[in-house]
Amino acid sequence: MAKKLILVAGNIGSGKTSLTERIGERLGWRTAYESVADNPYLPSFYQDMKSWSFHLQIYFLGHRAKQHLKMSGEPRSAIIDRSIYEDAFIFARALHHIGNLNELDYHTYLQVFNLMVETLPAPSMLIYLKCPVEVLMERIHQRARDIESSITADYLSLLESYYDDWMQAFDICPVLTIRTDDLDFVHKPWHLNIVVERICDTLAGKEEVVFPKNNH
Repeated sequence: MAKKLILVAGNIGSGKTSLTERIGERLGWRTAYESVADNPYLPSFYQDMKSWSFHLQIYFLGHRAKQHLKMSGEPRSAIIDRSIYEDAFIFARALHHIGNLNELDYHTYLQVFNLMVETLPAPSMLIYLKCPVEVLMERIHQRARDIESSITADYLSLLESYYDDWMQAFDICPVLTIRTDDLDFVHKPWHLNIVVERICDTLAGKEEVVFPKNNH
């Protein structure tokens, strides 16, 4: 297979990191992940979101653009946990909606984002992981991360609505939509096998599919 750049997108708790890890291992692809532990703005952001939302979004934008360029330049195929596009169309939009990113900062951010993404090579495919909010909440509670303790079902529902809007307009590359509420690619190898097959089919130009539920 020729060199490919794959992006994994989806709501919080949808399984992006787990899928990225396993696809990287199975297919021998390079992997890249979201900057959380080493993000210098996150502690300040969680203490005062209104003051630090713009700084955080600009940091993520630079980090993801650098990551996208690095992975696209790798000789091996690569898969990235979370896309640069989600920063603008999902998270910056949500911060603006709930009042943590004011109008001026929001539009300044979008100007920088639009200029930056024009220079990025298009990905080969985007994998969109879709999962009901109640299942996302269960997963978030189970993994009990401190930085996720304030996440509510209403916030996840807001993000979900933005993902729906974004997916309807997204046309940069082929999209493979995978339902992850009844899919366990961590503990069931045959589920991972089917996902890998769907990825290869999509990259080969076969018809776009939505991974169905109840594949056991």
